[in-house]
Order: sequence, then C-alpha cells, then structure tokens
Amino acid sequence: MTPRPDLDRATADALLERAREAARNAYVPYSEFPVGAAVLTEDGSIIAGCNIENASYPLTICGERSAVAAAVSSGHREIRAVAVSAPRVPGTTPCGACRQVLNEFRPVNGDMVVILDDGKSGIHLTLDDLLPRAFGPRNLEAAAASPAHAGGAADAG
Repeated sequence: MTPRPDLDRATADALLERAREAARNAYVPYSEFPVGAAVLTEDGSIIAGCNIENASYPLTICGERSAVAAAVSSGHREIRAVAVSAPRVPGTTPCGACRQVLNEFRPVNGDMVVILDDGKSGIHLTLDDLLPRAFGPRNLEAAAASPAHAGGAADAG
C-alpha cells in the first residue's frame, strides 16, 4: 500500500490560491465553466494552468492538463500535488482524462495529493482515491522487465 503523502498547510494554501487565480484566466466562451489548476513539482515549484476551450470542442484542454503541460514544458517530470478550482461548482474533481495524465507524473515512491476547492481550505484527497488501481508508467516498466518480454518463456513448472 502506498503511503499517504503529507503537504504542509502553507504549501496547500499557496497551491489552492494559484488554482483560483488560474481559474480567473480561463478561456471558456462556450461552457462558461472556468477551471484552474496548480501543480507542485518535485523541486517545490508551483505551476498553474486553466481550461482553454475551442469551437471544435474536442480540442478543448482542461485546466489540470494545461498545468501539467506547462510543468513538463519547463522540464519537470514529477508532480507531488495538484489543486483544482472550479468556482461555479465547489469540490469539482478532475475528469478521467486528467486523472490519467496526472498519474503519468505522480511520484515514483508515493502518491499525489489532490486538493479540491470547496471555497474554504480545500478537500484533500490522493490520486489513488480518485484513480484506484491505475495503469501507468510503472506497469510498462514492470512488463518490460518480465522474462516473457525479454524473449524467454516463463517457467511454469
């Protein structure tokens, strides 16, 4: 079982505030549903993003994926925490696609803190709470290291 990660109050508050600021920058002319997100990287950087809609709806990018893209574009490869703010519906969780993208960059030896904006100090969860039994990079690494993948047959008997 993965240990539940800790996040100090000041960092959690800073993440939540950055997510709220990002929501104010959302480009949402169609849904009018702004979402801001802020990720905490392995070195303590906080990087924010917001949802950006497009008239061709499938090209819309969620706030969480926008923040992850900005972090990765800056050279980060591990996200320790994410805060999500959707001012019109407090407590909104990341969509399934965002959960999977966040999983790609979760800490190797731990879980990711997820803070949902409830209009107060936030609802604190983990990515495991939102995406149990997730499939990600660790699964592919384990498959690549298995004897069957290396060209040999596993000895069953």
